[in-house]
Amino acid sequence: MGDSFTDVERARAADVVGVPQASDALAHADDAARAYANGSRAASTWRAYEADWRAFLVWCTGTGVRPLPASPRDIARFLAVEALPCAERPAGRAVSTLRRRLAAIRLMHLGAGHVSPHAAPEVSEVLRGIANSRRDVPGARKAPVLDADACRMVDALDLTTLAGLRDRAMLLLGFAGALRRSELCALDVTDLERRDRGFLLTVRHSKTDQAGSGQTIAIPAQPDSPYCPVDAVERWLVAGGVRDGAVFLRFYRGDVPSAHRLSPQSVAAIVKRGARAIGLDPTAFAAHSLRHGFLTQAARNGSDVFWMAAQCRH
Repeated sequence: MGDSFTDVERARAADVVGVPQASDALAHADDAARAYANGSRAASTWRAYEADWRAFLVWCTGTGVRPLPASPRDIARFLAVEALPCAERPAGRAVSTLRRRLAAIRLMHLGAGHVSPHAAPEVSEVLRGIANSRRDVPGARKAPVLDADACRMVDALDLTTLAGLRDRAMLLLGFAGALRRSELCALDVTDLERRDRGFLLTVRHSKTDQAGSGQTIAIPAQPDSPYCPVDAVERWLVAGGVRDGAVFLRFYRGDVPSAHRLSPQSVAAIVKRGARAIGLDPTAFAAHSLRHGFLTQAARNGSDVFWMAAQCRH
């Protein structure tokens, strides 16, 4: 027979010596499947789901109810309690947060092999009632940062510091690109392609592109303007010595950038700080105010709605 084997002989050999290899192959397959499953959502989403599930566990422990499998009634109770105003949250949890909490509860049930109670009528009706109660709440939606506001915020920055240069670049690019805070934080130097008339900016992952197909938008340069987002970003990259990796970096102490990318909470803090600097109520603003402001300003300028939708990746 030489060195050749028939299919039957190969199968018999595998029965005798191939069990460890088969076990290793299955373990390798499990690792690969787990990695792909983890990649089904952004890392920030998984972290948020983990926090949501912990919040539900804490509530269940405090009330003595079973978290897994949970009853629809207990989930409805949990959402109702989360929506109530308290000292830490005068307006209660946002509806978007409650929906994410519910998504985390659903995933945990499905992962444990249980039927998820998230879609039960008592759960959906409570959530709908919470959403309806928020429609007329003043200040539930954050104020937009309009074009003039963004310019004034930039004027208030200390541009002799690296932190000031970074904040200017972030504010102007976030506004011009209608970027979400997660998109600003995830932006890498390789995502910016310089062209004669500005940047081609690639958003590799976004709320509406969880598969990571990537979306490209144009950031036009404004050569005669002190508020040019392209010039602001380039000046920050040169001054900060940023050649690869994250575009926007954290500052820990002093005016020295760290090796770590900016956090979503820091983006919100920069916008709030800018609002305070120009005499506006910082509590009325958030990171989303840049994206909201772009849309509001574009609508006021009479921009084409399809261009607005394309720029915002809607």
